[in-house]
Amino acid sequence: MRNIGLSFSIAILMAACTNGDGAQANGNGAEERQTLTDISPVDRKPFETTAIASFDEPWAMTFLPDGRMLVTEKAGRLQLVDAKGQKTEISGVPEVDYGGQGGFGDVVLAPDFATSKMVYLSWVEAGDNDTRGAVVGRARLELAGQKPSLKNLNIIWKQNPKVIGRGHFSHRIAFSPDGKYLFIGSGERQKFAPAQNMATNLGKIVRLYPDGTVPKDNPFIDLEGALPEIWSLGHRNILGLAFDSKGRLWNQEMGPRDGDELNLVLRGANYGYPIVSEGNHYDGRKIPNHDTHPEFEAPKVAWVPTIAPSGLIFYSGDLFPAWKDSAFIGGLASQALIRVSFDGDSAKEAERFLMGKRIREVEQGPEGAIYVLEDGEGGRMLKLTPTK
Repeated sequence: MRNIGLSFSIAILMAACTNGDGAQANGNGAEERQTLTDISPVDRKPFETTAIASFDEPWAMTFLPDGRMLVTEKAGRLQLVDAKGQKTEISGVPEVDYGGQGGFGDVVLAPDFATSKMVYLSWVEAGDNDTRGAVVGRARLELAGQKPSLKNLNIIWKQNPKVIGRGHFSHRIAFSPDGKYLFIGSGERQKFAPAQNMATNLGKIVRLYPDGTVPKDNPFIDLEGALPEIWSLGHRNILGLAFDSKGRLWNQEMGPRDGDELNLVLRGANYGYPIVSEGNHYDGRKIPNHDTHPEFEAPKVAWVPTIAPSGLIFYSGDLFPAWKDSAFIGGLASQALIRVSFDGDSAKEAERFLMGKRIREVEQGPEGAIYVLEDGEGGRMLKLTPTK
């Protein structure tokens, strides 16, 4: 079992973390993995873009079986969108604590949605004394009639503890391919030390059953003082969580000042933050990179300078056959769509397409097109199809 510890000295960790959502600077690299400093964007894109609709700070999207889409807007709206871009606001959404990086987050269909009509949502919830934290809930989506709504919404998981601040909630959701397990990315809330503290679920990826209960075979279930839902630790700000065609879980997360990561998520693994990183603190102080601590899992790709990643999918469609099994990551600061290719457990950035806007979310449509959401006010949903 990896060295996890329940806590360590906070003295080496205190540093300004002024912008966890897309700052740029230089940082350290690692020799045994791809650390990107010289990737040239692709000049001629192999796809055409079609604008479908625009939104107010869209954050996540997912497709319904009938081809319509659900889109979350950070301030607390859930939109039902058809193929022509017609939007209908869904009622019954939770009250969200909106501000900074916080608000409405992810939306994912239950594996048995065809029969249960259940959707899973994440958002930020206010606590006492100006604290807040991410939560995950589920509700039944009622689409009959003119007024779609969420019914019987109940919370199944919460970040623990709630803390002051409005950054690094993460709250990305992914179901295992067999539908048995629910994985949630939980950011370290810009507090550094909790990522290594097993008594909290901050800076962790957690694994639950779909009803929120904890599987008895989780890796730290018998570790005294550890929260039983923890699957992996040492994470920073997880803004993408997805399974590949081999059933392996991957995450991408923002580094501090550079050092964004793509990780193969292993059972019980420690990814080292904030003890190690491929980036540095915002005040310029160095953080040792992963090479100095082989007990920690190193990223498969580290981005220096930053791409500020957001959104993650593995492409499985037929419209772009050359891209099958590639990963796609949205870039905020980089204003790009990034394709990552794989060779076994190794990964590398293969292409970077400049989009001219911050890209918040990436999804694959049922027909094999790639859809992206631009970030911010007026952010558009774009459909990417092969160039004719």
